[in-house]
Amino acid sequence: MINLTPLILTLQLAAVTTVILLLIGTPLAWWLAQTRTRLKPFIEAVIALPLVLPPTVLGFYLLIVLAPESPIGSAWLELFGKTLTFSFSGLVVGSVIYSLPFMIQPLQSTFETHAKGPMDVAASLNAKPLDAFFSIAVPTSYRGFLTACVLTFAHTMGEFGVVMMIGGSIPGETRVISVEIYEQVDAGVNYASAHILSAIVLALSFVILLAVYTLNRKASIHVAR
Repeated sequence: MINLTPLILTLQLAAVTTVILLLIGTPLAWWLAQTRTRLKPFIEAVIALPLVLPPTVLGFYLLIVLAPESPIGSAWLELFGKTLTFSFSGLVVGSVIYSLPFMIQPLQSTFETHAKGPMDVAASLNAKPLDAFFSIAVPTSYRGFLTACVLTFAHTMGEFGVVMMIGGSIPGETRVISVEIYEQVDAGVNYASAHILSAIVLALSFVILLAVYTLNRKASIHVAR
C-alpha cells in the first residue's frame, strides 16, 4: 500500500506557498519593475540567492533563524506554543524564501515588458495608479502570473534540502514527498514504493508544465491574430 500522505502534504505546502508568494510577490515585483533606485541590483541579487545557494546552506541558516532560541523562533513559540522548526509552518516559511525568485522574476519581467506602455497611457489620462494596476497591468500580464504561479508550485513540490534541514521527517507534519522518497531509498528495502511516488511526481510536474506551455502558445497565437 502506497502512503499518499506525503503527496497530499506536499500539495498543501505548494499551494500555501504559491498563494503567500502571489500576495507578497506581486507588489514587490511591480515595485522592482518601476523603481530607479540604485539599490535595485542589490535587492534583485538577494531575491535570486536561492537560485545559486545550495539548499542545505539556505536550510542551515533558516534553521538558525527559526530556532526556538532566536528572536523569531522564541516569539513564535510564545504566541503559538510550538516551534517553527520541525513544523509545517516552518516549512511554509522556508518554502516562501526558497521559491521567492520563481515568483518575483517572471512577474517583474512581464510587468517591464507588457505593462509599462499601457500604464503610461493610463497615467496620461489621469487614471488612479491602483485602479490602473488592477484594470490594466494585471490583465495584460496574466501570462506572467500564470508562469510565476506554476513555477512556484512546481518548484516547491521538488524541495528537499531546505525542508529536510528545517523540517526533518515527521510523518503527517513535515515528511513531504521528496523526503518520503529519500527515506524509502535510504532504507534500501522499498525501491518499488519510491519508484511509484517518483513517477507520480514526474507525471504531475510534466502535466503542470505542459498545461502552461499549451496555454501560453494559444495566447500567443490569439495575440498574433
